[in-house]
Amino acid sequence: METLEGLDTRLLVDLLRDRVSPSKSLGQHYLVDDEVIERSIRLTEEFDCPLSRGSHVLEVGPGPGSLTLALLRSESTVTAIEIDKQSVEHLRRVFRESAQYLTIDEADAVSGRWPKGITHVISNLPYQISSPIIDRITKYHSSVPIQLSILLVQEEFAHRMAMSSAPYDIGPLGLNLWLDFDVSLDRKVSPSSFSPSPRVQSRIVVLKPASRPEAEGTNRQLFRIITRHCFSNRRRKMRTLLSKPPSRISRVSGWHRDRWAKSTSKLLSSDHPELEDGWADLRPENLEPIDWVKIVSLFSSE
Repeated sequence: METLEGLDTRLLVDLLRDRVSPSKSLGQHYLVDDEVIERSIRLTEEFDCPLSRGSHVLEVGPGPGSLTLALLRSESTVTAIEIDKQSVEHLRRVFRESAQYLTIDEADAVSGRWPKGITHVISNLPYQISSPIIDRITKYHSSVPIQLSILLVQEEFAHRMAMSSAPYDIGPLGLNLWLDFDVSLDRKVSPSSFSPSPRVQSRIVVLKPASRPEAEGTNRQLFRIITRHCFSNRRRKMRTLLSKPPSRISRVSGWHRDRWAKSTSKLLSSDHPELEDGWADLRPENLEPIDWVKIVSLFSSE
């Protein structure tokens, strides 16, 4: 794209840093590693969802626009959501000739409205909003399928997304993602790939929509509340955890403490061939994702 000639990663970062220092409160660590940027773009091809003129990419927290530049060069339409006013002014200034391809939205990506028709989410996520952005991706995908998400996140968080080291990394984050996505860990990214450098390693993670026939019909809200409730004290047994209702159970339509007590009593006092014998005496981390689907289904049937 001719209008982007003369721009490069280091120049974009330097132009912004000349005007303002990165905000610690916003978790601003600007990506300066071209290999990491190129890898994020190349992954779209490896996962059979290449970027093209028909793609609409959402980028959260573009900062200086180093990743934005690569996305625009793919000829995709890009919506960049940035909460920092000075970063927004910088982006509008350096990409002023790409306005027909780029929408810069000064907003909070956690609570603000996302555009319609997103095909890809490709972002270097600020660490402190990684979890709520994952929630937004999941909820958006439930109504408008996203073809592929490529996210740069803190490495420990990435392992919890992928549940890569059982039982340590198994938890509500990975379980809720499992309902809709295959989660793949890609390359590690060192602190030196950012300016300023964070104190932790990062990782590229890929979310590809998955077909889970066994999870069809699952009450997603109930699934989310039950898994979070049980993993809030993961060293206890399921029997003990389920005996107490989640504090937010009334937020699920049709549910309240009395219904929970009756459902739990029936669930724990009856044999269920779909569940392994002794499941109630296991800890949450010892259950497989499909076990959680079955437990939620049994609750829902009561």
